[in-house]
Amino acid sequence: MLHRLAITSIVAWSLAAPAIAAPLPRPAVFGICAACHKTDKGAPNTIGPNLWGIANTKAGDVPGFAFSPAMKSSKLKWTKANLVAFIQEPQKTVPGTRMPFGGLKNPESAAAIADYILSLK
Repeated sequence: MLHRLAITSIVAWSLAAPAIAAPLPRPAVFGICAACHKTDKGAPNTIGPNLWGIANTKAGDVPGFAFSPAMKSSKLKWTKANLVAFIQEPQKTVPGTRMPFGGLKNPESAAAIADYILSLK
């Protein structure tokens, strides 16, 4: 009887456990970002920080990356709106950022990149 109860509990738990969503497919336009940013869990930082798991975190908080004082002191949280704004106009969104990218003006492309980054968890 105890054995049957344990199996029933495990089955009920596994049916109730939330599914872990896979990351979205990487949009082709992300190739611009991939020159400096990794997106694999556990990948090292390179020229830019690894973007895995930054969704809804404070900007400038990727361990082991030397962020600019401007990024570290910014009050940004990486939401979709803030990511899109930063992707489109990094220097305007965080004046003094060290990211040497002029911005991606196309709003649909910026949103696709933001959605992809937010799915990396």
